[in-house]
Amino acid sequence: MPIKKVFLTGASGFIGGDALYAVHKAQPDWDISVLIRDEQKAKQIQDAYPHVKIIFGSLDDAEIIRNAASTADIVIHTADSSDHPASAQAIADGLRATHTHSNPGYYIHIGGTGILTWYDWEHQRFGQPPLPEQAYDDVDGIDAILNLPEYAWHRNVDKIVLAEATKDPEAVKIAIVCPPTIYGIGRGPVSQRSRQIPLLSALTIENGEAPIIGEGLAEWDHVHIHDLSSLITLLVQHTNNSGTHNSDKEIFGPKSYYFAAKGTHRWGEVAEVIAKEAWKQGFIKAPKKTHLHVDMAKEKYGMEPMTWGLNSKGTARRANKLLGWEPKGPDLVDLIPDLVRYEGERKKQGLETWKKVN
Repeated sequence: MPIKKVFLTGASGFIGGDALYAVHKAQPDWDISVLIRDEQKAKQIQDAYPHVKIIFGSLDDAEIIRNAASTADIVIHTADSSDHPASAQAIADGLRATHTHSNPGYYIHIGGTGILTWYDWEHQRFGQPPLPEQAYDDVDGIDAILNLPEYAWHRNVDKIVLAEATKDPEAVKIAIVCPPTIYGIGRGPVSQRSRQIPLLSALTIENGEAPIIGEGLAEWDHVHIHDLSSLITLLVQHTNNSGTHNSDKEIFGPKSYYFAAKGTHRWGEVAEVIAKEAWKQGFIKAPKKTHLHVDMAKEKYGMEPMTWGLNSKGTARRANKLLGWEPKGPDLVDLIPDLVRYEGERKKQGLETWKKVN
């Protein structure tokens, strides 16, 4: 098996750190480089992975990213990847500059199913249950996914990546992996925390009650962080077999859009379970909940909690059909006690548990 060069962004983050762990474990002899802007975090990564190469730079350093991508066989973009157009374009340009049909480059881009919340945003539906037309299937409904409204979250960056697949799909082969709510403790060397569930847990502990947007009937899919990394690793490993069977153009190509989901949750129910668990563990005085109007939630806590009032429903079939991916991580509800305990201990230690992001 040839040694390949991998360039990964976001190694100090939650998704990227766990992806680094999984890819390095699967391919320990490969040449892996990571983009890092902070020297202390670079040291943490270097201590954990002495042979991983550090490329110092930020997402705004287009030339650095372009050069790194041009020398890589595979790029895995996880650092603010769904919302930073310039870095996505730099990766695409770098791969395009040096790869050919006989020596293709691979671009594995991490998006997010926040893109599917567009309908609720447009119709101002917050905390309401999903409608039938809000369900998307990444096999039978792929054309609808590839043509979501221009104003949908992450759509502007998705378009940059998808455009590469239409220019010369044999030279630059793309795949977009689109995770929903991610839960579990990561295995990365710097950050092991997700966002939505930890924030909900942290606010519950801080305020003594679980916040619920509207009636709490909005639903999202979810995936364990280890299962997400296993999908990324399957795509990485498939680059060794690319071109050897008929499904290759589906695995990497214009319609290579993968939802990564294990199950579904209703936000109001998750909030209630978190409140009960926080009470059981002694972090709050009673298992209370409070219903917030979306405007109040935004004013108090920023944009992130608004996702608890929106629907994001994507049926994940493509990864299983083409790659045999099967999520095996523990269920979300079974991990809530551990996740609440983790946030409670962070608060006791005086560590930052949340910050308002507008």
